[in-house]
Amino acid sequence: MKKIHVIGAGLAGCEAARQSSALGVDVILHEMKPDKKTPAHTGGGFAELVCSNSLRSDRLSNAAGLLKEEMRRLDSLILRAADAFPVPAGGALAVDRNAFSAFITKEIKNDPRITVRHQEIKDISGFGEDIVIIATGPLTTGDLISSITALIGEKTLHFFDAAAPIVAAGSIDMKRAFFASRYEQGNDYLNCPMTKEEYEAFYDALVNAECAKIHDFENNVFEGCMPVETMAGRGFQTLLFGPLKPKGIIDPRTGREPFAVVQLRKENDSGSMYNMVGFQTHLKWGEQKKVFSMIPGLERAEFLRYGVMHKNTFIDSPRLLDGAYRLKKDSRIFFAGQITGVEGYTESAASGLLAGITAACDARGLAAPVFSDGTAIGALAAYVANNSVVNFQPMNINYGIMKPCGQKIKNKEKRNLTISHNSLEEIECLREQQLLPLRKTANVQ
Repeated sequence: MKKIHVIGAGLAGCEAARQSSALGVDVILHEMKPDKKTPAHTGGGFAELVCSNSLRSDRLSNAAGLLKEEMRRLDSLILRAADAFPVPAGGALAVDRNAFSAFITKEIKNDPRITVRHQEIKDISGFGEDIVIIATGPLTTGDLISSITALIGEKTLHFFDAAAPIVAAGSIDMKRAFFASRYEQGNDYLNCPMTKEEYEAFYDALVNAECAKIHDFENNVFEGCMPVETMAGRGFQTLLFGPLKPKGIIDPRTGREPFAVVQLRKENDSGSMYNMVGFQTHLKWGEQKKVFSMIPGLERAEFLRYGVMHKNTFIDSPRLLDGAYRLKKDSRIFFAGQITGVEGYTESAASGLLAGITAACDARGLAAPVFSDGTAIGALAAYVANNSVVNFQPMNINYGIMKPCGQKIKNKEKRNLTISHNSLEEIECLREQQLLPLRKTANVQ
């Protein structure tokens, strides 16, 4: 039987290693710490939480909460650690970072099917016919980047993440917003017009909003991609000649050009998500919600993803990966974690879970369970592998990328809970009919 080599002992790598081990496959986990660390890491343990100890919402009416519950039911090591060491955080799941990392490190090192090798992997071409899961994170080191580039091509590798916020289409007030393109050249954009007074209030809030902390190694990454608040800081008129330029756009309700206009563009084929054009930002998420909700038409907007700008090595997954994070051109190679374009700790672990299960089934010559986009795990993988996404950017789990519930339910919380209950029914079916039998046969080998 083939072995599985997992490169990187972050959340995705540890989850992948444990899932593969549980399915009866020997795993070699390669981790360069403690001898070498990325600029973001400080400790020597596995699954180190760098930016926050929060794994976000734990409620089933929230997609992040659903994703965690799916992972719990599939015996996720990461969720078991998180549930063992919680700290108070309201409706969110936050953890004691050190205890969380120590628990996972111990579990991995005590697993009889997992061999840990503390070494830096610089070349992915030396593993023969074994299966490889690359889970090296957003700060993958130079030599390995060169090896990955040689495999996938330079144009399919990105070195920073500058993504604008995405809002749910159904939360946009269409009494204020309208479809149009400049100079009546189609209806490609959804436009939110502003009066002078509305723009002044928005501008003042934007230039006084609080930004997120920037790591030292990120300071010079975004010279060609300016945050919207930085643009605004250059003067009152700057945005009016940039992303909020009204020229050529006629508001059908007034018959005139607005003073300013925010444009949104469809993020997916179904039109369930809209991207705020030109709104890449360093603002804290709470500040984004407060300031961007001042835009006419977005007062009640549901933000499916907030804007982010940080150093983040990720591949052009829609062109490269299938729906199980497997490389299309070489089925022995998987990717997992933020390098795939999933955003967030839980999402990274979920990608490792799916990659680990699929890789183990491949190693054993068995059919792998298929997670549909009716589940959070499957929807995240489907988004990453969606070849219709032209300008691919990292994404958190959200209901906008999941299969709709199939019922017309106006109440948002009830609609989300229906999607969650449908998802968990599918997860239970997969677990009982496919994963449990596979694990039982693994235990008798």
